[in-house]
Amino acid sequence: MPAFPAHDGTDLAYHVFGAGHPVICLPGGPMQDSVYLGDLGGLSAHRQLIMVDPRGTGRSGTPADATSYRCDRLVDDVEALREHLDLDQLDLLGHSAGANLAVLYAARRPARVRKLALITPSTRAVGIEATGESRLATARLRGDEPWFGPAYAALEEIVAGNVTTGNRKAIDPFLYGRWDAAAQAHQATHDRRRNAEAAAAFGAEGAFHPDATRAALAAFHAPVLLLAGEFDLNTPPSAAAEFAELFPNAEFAVQPEAGHHPWLDDPDRFVATTATFLG
Repeated sequence: MPAFPAHDGTDLAYHVFGAGHPVICLPGGPMQDSVYLGDLGGLSAHRQLIMVDPRGTGRSGTPADATSYRCDRLVDDVEALREHLDLDQLDLLGHSAGANLAVLYAARRPARVRKLALITPSTRAVGIEATGESRLATARLRGDEPWFGPAYAALEEIVAGNVTTGNRKAIDPFLYGRWDAAAQAHQATHDRRRNAEAAAAFGAEGAFHPDATRAALAAFHAPVLLLAGEFDLNTPPSAAAEFAELFPNAEFAVQPEAGHHPWLDDPDRFVATTATFLG
């Protein structure tokens, strides 16, 4: 498996799918290896995908300094990968929490980003908070599902501040457009692949400076795609639309009947939207 040295000497691994001009893909979690992304529903038929395993996950090495898991410090890992691949500019794709890292990289090194795709993105880096009511309203779109009652009750508990492991697990069906066997298997794999220590450090104090990031993004003129899922509770479409407004040159799209993993819910639609944007 290919790897490259980070600036602090940590060996970082990545997976390659497809051929052509590369797209650097940053997984979410936070701090989860890239396996759950697969080849993004067949996007590798259009572009080469470079799937990064963040430090401390997957095949990547564990750093000596655990504070290097902080999101703002991971920007240097993206830059080290750009140097390793000998690319003047990157096409950068971030999913979920990985969108925070993609945005911080774009804010710090705008000239190095050709296009930026943010897929069902977390909004922590820019200080946008989805309201509890927006999450509940999004959840109510699934009212006809057989699992809706217990899952919605658990979500109400979470919104009210009663966050437990059981409640978090109960709302898993809301993360997918279809809670079928494939989605359940995907979520089970998802649960086992996160580095808990790294995830705790990812958003530690000092990781995010929303005002400064917003100011930098206001001057970021490269094309941006923000793709939301109609059913996504993590970042409801209303929050994703607010995120899109921070960029001068953003395209905002909502994938119908998609949750937090739109390439699983409707691969053809996801690939059509994303491949057209990336070119």
